[in-house]
Amino acid sequence: MSPDEAMRRIETQLAHVWMVRAFLKHNDDAQDDEQLQEIQRTLYDYQLAVGAAWKSADAPAYLKQARKKLAKLQAASDDFARVGPEVSTHTNFRMAAASLAAAAAEIRCTLDQVQPFQP
Repeated sequence: MSPDEAMRRIETQLAHVWMVRAFLKHNDDAQDDEQLQEIQRTLYDYQLAVGAAWKSADAPAYLKQARKKLAKLQAASDDFARVGPEVSTHTNFRMAAASLAAAAAEIRCTLDQVQPFQP
């Protein structure tokens, strides 16, 4: 997979991450939980880290940032899977956790498949 294709695939997954972030940011139950608010800030930070490179279509810079922040994204996903049920067992929480886990896994898989950048 080319760096440009990888960047585009990751950006598609970040649409899912953004929806989970928006859910956590605006959900009444989540707003009162500091751990969930920290998770949504981490999701925002990941997207912010790759945002400038996305806007300038700089695939090497995008992928560098995506790799650099991947561990934090994965940790946020793991934390949400652990903390979410303590806050609410509602289907929205379960589906958001599943969506975030799937997006993080797909981002990791994409980064593993990308070919090194050749200028």
